[in-house]
Amino acid sequence: MSTKVKRTYASRVRPPLPSSPPSTLSSSSPPQPIKRKRPFEEAFSTTNIPPPIKRSKSNSKSQSKLKSTQKPLTQLHFSLDTSVLRTCPLCDLSYTKGAPADEDLHKSHCARVLKGMEWGREEERERGKAGVEEVGSGVRLKDGRRGRIVCFRADVGGRIGSKLTTLLGTVNLALSSPPLTQAILQASKAYLMLIPIPSTNSSSHREKIVGCVLAQHITTAMAIASPSPSSTSQTLPPRSLIPIDPTTSLFCHPHPLPTPLGVPRLFVPSTHRRQGIATHLLTAAAKTFVHGCPLDPGKGEVAFSQPTGAGAGVMRAWGRGGVRIYEE
Repeated sequence: MSTKVKRTYASRVRPPLPSSPPSTLSSSSPPQPIKRKRPFEEAFSTTNIPPPIKRSKSNSKSQSKLKSTQKPLTQLHFSLDTSVLRTCPLCDLSYTKGAPADEDLHKSHCARVLKGMEWGREEERERGKAGVEEVGSGVRLKDGRRGRIVCFRADVGGRIGSKLTTLLGTVNLALSSPPLTQAILQASKAYLMLIPIPSTNSSSHREKIVGCVLAQHITTAMAIASPSPSSTSQTLPPRSLIPIDPTTSLFCHPHPLPTPLGVPRLFVPSTHRRQGIATHLLTAAAKTFVHGCPLDPGKGEVAFSQPTGAGAGVMRAWGRGGVRIYEE
């Protein structure tokens, strides 16, 4: 027996679907906005793409200017076989090669030594005011030229004083000596050797300073110890002697002796050496430093202040073995 199935799809009542998902929040909270997708044409439109950022010309110019102002670097190398210390054959100044400060100092010093300092009309006008005296005229040099020697106080002012200050600065740099104190300058006299500068203009009167000696009033000095005939270069000197320059075997006795004249500075440029300039200046200083009382270096009446190698040679030759050593 067949049974008849009754369809009831249409007769069932379905519950209505909610228009929005249930929310756990209170009814007082505002509804959330519905997000909508952008249209395809608007999403890929070129109007909304931001323009590319352009580099400002000022930045590029400043960078190029910074690169141009940078100094090029120099590659340096260590050389243990050769020394970086150089001695100029023209001005006898020792300096460090490769150091900008030392090389600039050498250039200015060498140019000042080679060119020399002049004694012109301005100095001649101040001659009477500064108390400049001519202690030697027609002094003949070994090359046949003639010059003159002038003398004045070392603490003089004015134009002559400034010129002497510049000259002593050059001398101290060449001899690696400290600057002289004001007390030493007040007790000293400056002796300069002047030779005329050749000129086509007969009215111009210019002279060049080719030598300088500073003579100081002192009271005591030490006698130089003469080496014994049996001593050699390897023989040690007695401990009682004071070493002045061991490389030239220059030693002194420690006992001070009365000495009236000291020479703290003696300088002749390398371009004018071997002409007898130092001898003429020292002789003029010994004769005129003490008014009316010439001094004899052979009798120990003149002393030098720690001379260099070249100065020690001049001291021995001019002083005939009687020159002494004193401390400034």
